[in-house]
Amino acid sequence: MNDRVSITVTDHVADVRLTRADKMNAIDPAMFKGIAAAIDQLGGMANVRAVILSGEGRGFCAGLDMQSMAGGGSGIDLGSRRPDGANLVQQVSWGWRMLPMPVIAAVHGVALGGGFQIMSGADIRIAAPGTRLSIREGHWGLVPDMGGIALWRTLVRDDLLRELTYTAREFTAEEALGYGFVTRLADDPHEAAMALAREIAGRSPHAVRGSKRLFNLAADADPRAILEAETVEQLRVIRQPNQVEAVMANMEKRTPRFKD
Repeated sequence: MNDRVSITVTDHVADVRLTRADKMNAIDPAMFKGIAAAIDQLGGMANVRAVILSGEGRGFCAGLDMQSMAGGGSGIDLGSRRPDGANLVQQVSWGWRMLPMPVIAAVHGVALGGGFQIMSGADIRIAAPGTRLSIREGHWGLVPDMGGIALWRTLVRDDLLRELTYTAREFTAEEALGYGFVTRLADDPHEAAMALAREIAGRSPHAVRGSKRLFNLAADADPRAILEAETVEQLRVIRQPNQVEAVMANMEKRTPRFKD
């Protein structure tokens, strides 16, 4: 990781922030590498039960830093792929979806182009009213290539997605809520994300992670495979210590004490 991203973990919740506020967290080669490194670090943190992703300063992320990328994205190897098929620029969006724990994006100000794709990788997206969003790549003569196409197919209608991509027009958080890109609005999205993350962190981490695996499978698998996966995931948790603790805590009306 580098000075583009910070991670703070408190009570099983990782608060991840893009920290290039002077550039509205625009993505340069160092930001690509910093986000990918942060995702890799979080993937190995068994004590983290939920992640909040936000940007410091006036906006979540203004998209590509076109000036820094003018040389063709120096230092970024688009041909090198991870085991799941993602290259580096796709990993900064797709990687959030592949983390074992839920990720909540807290979005304000702007989420344009690459920033919009990064936001889309989260399981849940909470945005401030008036936030400006766009599938911006067409404005620069580019196509969305940071994992957005794979992420958006489960969120919005195909014809709407095509219109927004072909035109590169901006839309508001209020419109995004109606489209399906945004889960809900909040005047303080980070505060709302933190409250939700704490609620999730209070549930059995094994059940939550198993549920995320099922939802990740749902977009591609046939019904038979999904039904089988439900059974497999249930057998992993039923009558195990955390599931027993969930039952006992509910019966005794106390806060559960789960183990990671």
